[in-house]
Amino acid sequence: MKNFLKCTLLLVSFTTFLHAQERTVTGMVTTFEDIAVINAEVTVSSSKISVFTDSIGQFKISCLDKDKIKIRAKGFSSQKVKIDDKTEELKINLVFKPGKKGVDVAVGYGHIDESDKSFAITSIKNESKYEFTKYSNVIDAIVNSSPAVTYNGSGITIRGESSLLGSSYALIILNGISINMGQLAALSTSDVKSVDILKGGAAAIYGSRGANGVVIITTKSGGKDE
Repeated sequence: MKNFLKCTLLLVSFTTFLHAQERTVTGMVTTFEDIAVINAEVTVSSSKISVFTDSIGQFKISCLDKDKIKIRAKGFSSQKVKIDDKTEELKINLVFKPGKKGVDVAVGYGHIDESDKSFAITSIKNESKYEFTKYSNVIDAIVNSSPAVTYNGSGITIRGESSLLGSSYALIILNGISINMGQLAALSTSDVKSVDILKGGAAAIYGSRGANGVVIITTKSGGKDE
């Protein structure tokens, strides 16, 4: 009888504790800070309950104090967020997996609208639709690829990307190696295979060096399929 009473008291105490600690958290999942990520899976670690973000990237879920929430979406790196007793609203900004493929996967699974893809990454290829050789140099080709890209004689700037520390110029990567503007200017337009312009979350894989955006250039000899 005593054991039964102890078990009952423990069960009541545990149930009361769970109810006392349970809370509802609302949030929004985005990429590039303001592009909604649709149908991202949001899972609570303690209960394993999952919900999905709606058409504007928002979600609502019940969890415990000092819980954890995991956010997953195809094409993005997953992210875990700790919950404490002060957490009421969350803003999660997901980062694309490295390379243009991550963006394509995210679009293919319906996590971001096709109309938002251009804000995530700009890709140009040296082909009939965008012929590099009509430009006097590679810098001109890059600047003409997007109205968000400018060149002031010292470096390339991607509109909307800025760093509080040091230079405001984009990082230039040629076949996986960082180069300076002099090396870029010396590159022949006929040698270029493609240019990818990354900003926001897509440039995060380059750390603080990519805070102002990244221009990734692949030459015909440096392409993986060459």
